[in-house]
Formats: sequence, structure tokens, C-alpha cells
Amino acid sequence: MKKKAVVAMLIMCMAVSAAACGKSSDTEKTTTETTDTKDSEDSKEDSTDTDIKETDSSEGNRLVSVKDVSKYVTIGEYKGLELNRTSQSVTDDDVQAEINYDLEDNGTEVKDGTVENGDTVTINFTGTIDGKEFDGGSAEDYELVVGDGEMIDGFEDGIVGMKSGETKELDLTFPDDYYEESVAGKAVVFKVTLQKFTRLAELTDEWVAANTDYKTVDEYREAVKKQLEDTAAQTADYGLYSDAWNEVQAASEVKDYPKEDVDAAKKSYQELNEEYVKEAGMEMSDFLESQGMTEEDYESECQQYAESKVEQNLIVQGIMDAEGLSINDEETQKLKDDLIEEYGFASIDEMIETYGEQEVNESLALLRVERFIVENATVTEVAGDSEDAVDEGDDLEEYDESMDSDTGDDTEDNVDIEDAATEDATDEVAEE
Repeated sequence: MKKKAVVAMLIMCMAVSAAACGKSSDTEKTTTETTDTKDSEDSKEDSTDTDIKETDSSEGNRLVSVKDVSKYVTIGEYKGLELNRTSQSVTDDDVQAEINYDLEDNGTEVKDGTVENGDTVTINFTGTIDGKEFDGGSAEDYELVVGDGEMIDGFEDGIVGMKSGETKELDLTFPDDYYEESVAGKAVVFKVTLQKFTRLAELTDEWVAANTDYKTVDEYREAVKKQLEDTAAQTADYGLYSDAWNEVQAASEVKDYPKEDVDAAKKSYQELNEEYVKEAGMEMSDFLESQGMTEEDYESECQQYAESKVEQNLIVQGIMDAEGLSINDEETQKLKDDLIEEYGFASIDEMIETYGEQEVNESLALLRVERFIVENATVTEVAGDSEDAVDEGDDLEEYDESMDSDTGDDTEDNVDIEDAATEDATDEVAEE
């Protein structure tokens, strides 16, 4: 996972991801200094408890420092839930859209000729209103597919017929209902320079044989459809597991937080943030300022993150204790195999070396509990619409990225604050 994505996820969003793993941390290391008197007394009481089913989680793989989690959390009903599994059918249009992505990626640059609808263009443009440039009205090396309707009316039509290297002025008008009120209804002149453009490759048996693992268009189309159907099924499963967990979590109530666990989670989280910000070539104070956060805001966010993390661990551990579940049973082994395959690791040990044992154990335990909840639920299959399918696919991609092992080049891993600003600017001339 690119470190800029991690920083955005961990610092800017400050959310607890269902399967999020960070770098190796010291969350398992605790000291008596971080434990208050109440926790010490509870630990003594916990040591005598005998009503918890024996699992390997009570022998060194526990997610929390306390043995009896019932003193800290009341767990909502997690058996007999009624859940929906929303799945999306794959249409011919979906298949063609996916094929078009491949055709675009393998498109050829047009040296001679003019832009047509469907071409991918790279342009520089500057917008002026009453002769003055305005915020968000300019960009360089901006890429778009002509005809997709990404820009305001008339912009893309004006590019049709241009040649590479040509500069053209487009006299346009922002819509009266444009989302940015400062430019809504105003006349604008865009000076556009066409850097280059590429054209979709033609879908033929020859192209398929040369650019894919298949020989004919029909074989290729069927393979793409199968891939999309598999992805849709996986997306539906992830949505089901997530809904199951969210329902149980919402029905649970934390009575108190083990101070030792919260302190450890908070410390680990802060250290992780500092590491990534440092790798981005910034000081934490400067980064917080760039995000409009004070030290107090950041401290509060870290505390909330730590408490959310501990809350999750308390609920998961409580269910595992009650049901005799283990992160080393046969079911969890299947999860381990799936994870190392999905994220490109050679073994679970390699994953632990990258993310840390505590983080991997937490992720596996949550996945194990989610599946237990679903196995003991009544699940109804329902059909989703096309828009839902797009959103779920995006969520799945973010989920996958949360444990991506790709480290990439260090220069690419920096926090791209300037890039984010540029993206915000170009959105000004795109349709809402």
C-alpha cells in the first residue's frame, strides 16, 4: 500500500478499518506503569475466572490484556441475525466497459489526425472570467476521455477536431445551477492546448491474441464476464460480513476501557503516524497545520481511534471466548491462506514480519468472528442496482488496499498535499 494512502487513511480519516493492518508495533508490550489500580485489581480477579472456554486465545494470542471481557463490554446478540446479501448481476454493458478499459490501456497515440469522441486526450487549459483567471479553472497534463461528459457542456465538444500541439479558445458558460456559486451562470473562456491523444484499439481476434491470454474475442469476453461475476460475488460477501459485524457492534455497549490496552493502542497509532509523516519529509506539527488540526485535535483523534480499536477487540475477544473460537483453528487457517494469496505474501510469517503479529491477529480474529456471525444468521439474497454495484466495488478496492503489501518507490510514497490541491482545482471545471 502506498504510504500516502496509509497516512490519508490513518490521519485524515482516523477510521478503524475492518481488516486494517499497520506496520509492526509494540501493542503487545505493556508495563505496570500504564495500568491503573482498577485494572490491576481486575487482572487479579480475572486470573481466577474459569467460566471461559479454553482456546489458544487464552494462551498468548488474546487481543486484550484482560481475561474476563464481560466486565468491560456488554455484547449484543450475535446469533440468529437476519441479514441481506446484496449481489449485483453482470450485464453486457459491464463487460464492454471493462473491455474498453483494456482497449484504452493498449490504445495507440495518434500522431496525425484529429480528436474524435472516445479518444483519450492530455490537455493544458486556463479558464478566465472577464479576462481574469479564477481558482480551480486551470490545469496541466489533464487527462480525460472525450465524450464521457466529465466537463461542462461544450468543453469536450470543443476539443473534437483538434490536432496534437494545437491551441484553441472555447467560449462557454457555466450552468446556472453549477455547484460552485461563484462561477454559476457566468461566461468563461478556456484556452486549451492539446498535448497528445490516444485512440482505442480495435477489438479483434488479432488484438486479443496479442494482448491477452485468449485467442478470440468470444473467449476474452467470456473470461471478462467470469472475472466480473467473481468480483461481484466477493463484493457481496464483504458487504455481508461488514453488515454482520456492524449490527453486532451497534448492539454492544462498552462499560469501561482497559487503560493498559487504550494506552498501548494510542501509543502505537501515534508512532505509526509519526513514521509515515517523517517518511513524507514533514514534521508532525507542519502536517497537522496543513490539515487544519491543532495538537489538541490530534490528541483527541488518537484517543478516539484507540478506544474504537479496543472496543472492537473487546467484542471480538468476548465472542471468541464464549464460542471457543481460535485464530489457529481450521477455519482461520483458510482465512490465512486467502489473505497471503490475496496480498502476495509467501507465508503468514512474512505478513507478520511486515505488519506485526498483533495487527495480523486482530485482523484474523475479526474475520473469523464475522464469518461465525454469518454462519449463525438467516441470510436473504437480494439484488442490487447498478449504482450500488459501483459503490460496493469502490469499497472493496479500498478494503483490499488496506492490507496491500506493495511498498513502491519511496518518492512515490510521500504525502501528495500539492497533488490533492491540484485535483481539487480541476474539479471546479468538471460537472458536479
